[in-house]
Amino acid sequence: MPSHRRISARNVALTGLALLAAACGDTTGLPAPFFTNVVDTVSLFALRGTAITQPSAYTLDAAHPVRTDQTTALDFAFDFDSLGAPALFPTGAINLGQFSGLQRSTTAFNAITLAPTGGYIFDKPLALDTGTVVLVRSRPTTCSFGVTVSLYARLRVLSVDSTARRVDFEILVDQNCGYRGLEPGLPKQ
Repeated sequence: MPSHRRISARNVALTGLALLAAACGDTTGLPAPFFTNVVDTVSLFALRGTAITQPSAYTLDAAHPVRTDQTTALDFAFDFDSLGAPALFPTGAINLGQFSGLQRSTTAFNAITLAPTGGYIFDKPLALDTGTVVLVRSRPTTCSFGVTVSLYARLRVLSVDSTARRVDFEILVDQNCGYRGLEPGLPKQ
């Protein structure tokens, strides 16, 4: 085969891979998943009224809580809204750009197996209470194979402590680029 045809076929294959990953619906052609999905328990402290040394935000690409004085690479933060209700804030609600999103779910935490691609709130806080289930879409993340997509997670609020200004929740994050699976274990390919 002439070299120009090989390059063309290669570019078509890479473009197809990028479209699949960007759509986040079909995992055909994506690299095999590397990260195992696990449920973790996390505590976040309010952005205001707690020690700056406490984590107030969470990042999906590293799947851990972060301190807002040390990074702006976060996907949501915890605080109390203007009415004093506990809430999660996507990046747009704290003036970091409308990139990450949150969505309340009526489906039980353990029953959620696939993240939706739409319906996320980008610029307003999402009020919480014990038992609230939330779906999270990360800010755009560049994958090792050169495509930029969002990562997805599901979380359930275990408790809110208004005195300590803390929320405890369990979360499952799919850190595999192009995958939306929200079940424990390696995502299905």
